[in-house]
Amino acid sequence: MVRGGRQQQPRTRLPSRLTGTVEKPPRKRKTRDLPQYGQKQWQSYFGRTFDVYTKLWKFQQQHRQVLDNRYGLKRWQIGEIASKIGQLYYHYYLRTSETSYLNEAFSFYSAIRQRSYYSQVSKEDRPELVVKKLRYYARFIVVCLLLNKMDVVKDLVKELSDEIEDYTHRFNTEDQVEWNLVLQEVAAFIEADPVMVLNDDNTIVITSNRLAEAGAPLLEQGMIVGQLTLADALIIGNCNNQVKFSELTVDMFRMLQALEREPMNLASQMNKPGMQESADKPARRENPHKYLLYKPTFSQLYTFLAASFKELPANSVLLIYLSATGVFPTGRSDSEGPYDFGGVLTNSNRDIINGDAIHKRNQTHKEMHCLHPGDLYPFTRKPLFIIVDSSNSVAYKNFTNLFGQPLVCLLSPTTYPKALQDQSQRGSLFTLFLNNPLMAFLFVSGLSSMRRGLWEKCQEYLRKINRDIAQLLTHSRSIDQAFLQFFGDEFLRLLLTRFVFCSATMRMHKIFRETRNYPETYPQLPRDETVENPHLQKHILELASILDVRNVFFENTIDDY
Repeated sequence: MVRGGRQQQPRTRLPSRLTGTVEKPPRKRKTRDLPQYGQKQWQSYFGRTFDVYTKLWKFQQQHRQVLDNRYGLKRWQIGEIASKIGQLYYHYYLRTSETSYLNEAFSFYSAIRQRSYYSQVSKEDRPELVVKKLRYYARFIVVCLLLNKMDVVKDLVKELSDEIEDYTHRFNTEDQVEWNLVLQEVAAFIEADPVMVLNDDNTIVITSNRLAEAGAPLLEQGMIVGQLTLADALIIGNCNNQVKFSELTVDMFRMLQALEREPMNLASQMNKPGMQESADKPARRENPHKYLLYKPTFSQLYTFLAASFKELPANSVLLIYLSATGVFPTGRSDSEGPYDFGGVLTNSNRDIINGDAIHKRNQTHKEMHCLHPGDLYPFTRKPLFIIVDSSNSVAYKNFTNLFGQPLVCLLSPTTYPKALQDQSQRGSLFTLFLNNPLMAFLFVSGLSSMRRGLWEKCQEYLRKINRDIAQLLTHSRSIDQAFLQFFGDEFLRLLLTRFVFCSATMRMHKIFRETRNYPETYPQLPRDETVENPHLQKHILELASILDVRNVFFENTIDDY
């Protein structure tokens, strides 16, 4: 559910993911009935009487009826109405992170395609109508990507390719190059995964990376951990040259999937043994609320941070995920404060001062277009969980916990072995470990495909590894209590265990030879009890043996058993 009082109305124009803008965060987030929401925009958009669209809103409650031609409209106009309703549901998803709204958007977009409401557009001589059709395809693809409906995505990409080819052949417009770029982006996006899982007939298996039932390691009875809950997440992407589509980079998409639950039928859940819950137990929120920010300016990023910080409920956690190019300090500094180690890049294109574009400062000044560790200090007044995937992630190792609230930073390697650097455009290896650790393990082991049966066997063994990592963390006598404060939340618990698996794998791998190749944390984890634990190292070698890739790992790092 969305919290707060008044909610900002959604925009009926093209979503920010397709326009290069970042939407303002709603000051208050509260669910209200859809028919009360956006009627004026609809009236002005279609230029018809308010009464007609009031009736359409009523029909909207019965999805199919909205799509029937009851008002003598052209078929493409009905398609636009249905597309706008689907877009409205998509906006609701962005504000609430409730997957049910995505499913509603998918139902409307699917109906448009099945009933061929845009079929007559190609016969028109008006390029703006064709652009409406192309935008519909782009929005539909985004929804299908978020729902992991990759089979539908591939069909839509083929149809979009045909439509763009026809569009560029018939009209000599300035946006031909842009639409061809859109097609190239989505094609690269769906091919970003470095490993394919195959059925016996060589068809590709669609794998889901959302949090499944019992996907996170269960807490042992009597285990003392914090009761904090992940409520909000800012997912920020500002990596140069990384594959993206609709202003959603591969890293952003993977982290978004890692912070969502797998949709589940409630009845089947309650019928499973051991799944009955007390009637007086409060309902669990489906997903944390998420802001998706692609190349935001510093002011935009800070606006979202402040809005999320303000609305964060008690006993809740704010997660900040930064996937961005590193900004390194210029010149020498006599001090070592939170602004002396650089940080990660923010966008400077839209920051204007006194009407003039900002120019590069001299070396005596700090970089303006950079999120320094010190910039996050005000937000450590509440529980904060930070993930930094950047070439200068170690800048965030220099944190100081000023207010005594739980604070953890997971920091990526600052560089990778040369053999893996060519794959950086397809997404970061560190984020891949947090999203799909088995795929990342296969990738660093030199495997590009795997049969479904072996994949499922390895997944089961990886779940055992995660359970053991959870025990290592909770049984450690020297671990910082901040880690355990976050361990009560399923999403954060899974991210922590995957991080330990990632770090242990890289430390044992033969091509990861430099200290810069290893991820780090703030506060530091006790290495001998976690990432360099002999029991965990033995598990990693056993997983490598299952895959017949044991030769790429060091074996002299474990004790004899």
